[in-house]
Amino acid sequence: MKLMTGNSNLPLARAVADYCDLPLTEALVRRFADEEIFVEIQENVRGEDVFVIQSTGYPANDNLMELLIMIDALKRASARRITAVVPYLGYARQDRKPGPRTPISAKLVANLITVAGADRVLSVDLHAGQIQGFFDIPTDNLYAAPVMSADIRARFQGKNLMVVSPDVGGVVRARVLAKRLHNAPLAIVDKRRERAGESEVMNIIGDVEGRFCVLVDDIVDSAGTLCNAAAALREAGAEDVVAYVTHGVLSGGAVARVKGSALSELVITDSLGNHDMIGADTKIRHLPIAPLLGEAIKRIADETSVSSLFD
Repeated sequence: MKLMTGNSNLPLARAVADYCDLPLTEALVRRFADEEIFVEIQENVRGEDVFVIQSTGYPANDNLMELLIMIDALKRASARRITAVVPYLGYARQDRKPGPRTPISAKLVANLITVAGADRVLSVDLHAGQIQGFFDIPTDNLYAAPVMSADIRARFQGKNLMVVSPDVGGVVRARVLAKRLHNAPLAIVDKRRERAGESEVMNIIGDVEGRFCVLVDDIVDSAGTLCNAAAALREAGAEDVVAYVTHGVLSGGAVARVKGSALSELVITDSLGNHDMIGADTKIRHLPIAPLLGEAIKRIADETSVSSLFD
């Protein structure tokens, strides 16, 4: 078994390697003068079970191409099995046709990873469960809910908790977390999106007055939805509002928006390597998922159950 990584999230890859008690495979991933990506694996991988750790966040296209070229290099180096470990799968939000003459880019990316030579895919909190069906190879979708629930119990024990979904589409995700928090009550923020990147809170389904509200979502991009939801919850009488989100994309002015919002704290996993962008003087905190990924990788390598991680 070998672990390999590109340049998308080196701290996470090193943390996974430490958990698995394995060194990262020596590989050269560099660019030519015209930004073409070149990969050279500097160790023998013939007959090995190789796990390639690479999120496809910003810059999404560069990181995706790194992943595809690394997989191709491993395939041509006669690796026995190649598992693409993609904590954050870019393009996952394009999982359907929202209008005429639009692509389903998530399916295209799934095809690219498969054709490049991956034998298996491992990801965390896919934007939509059906994306697993876009791949024609085994796909494991890990859940960050156990990591989040453990952190919430440790930090907010004794609070009058209420789990809140920031939109109707995230109710199932919120219900899973609420169940792990000893069946905490659930509320939903009903919003109407006028145009892409903007959201308008309409009303709140559920009584949040006097409650310690925990917003839960899979992706925070511009942070507009989360900040608007937090403001609406405060106006409805919530005692406090924190947010737990798996993937902190945080594009544009999202970090500044969170800092000036009604949120007390935004907790994101380290699935994306954007630590430098966030800085120290913010309300944003990272939650490590290296143990979750490392344990899943060990179980795949040992051919034991991955789903039992979430029992």
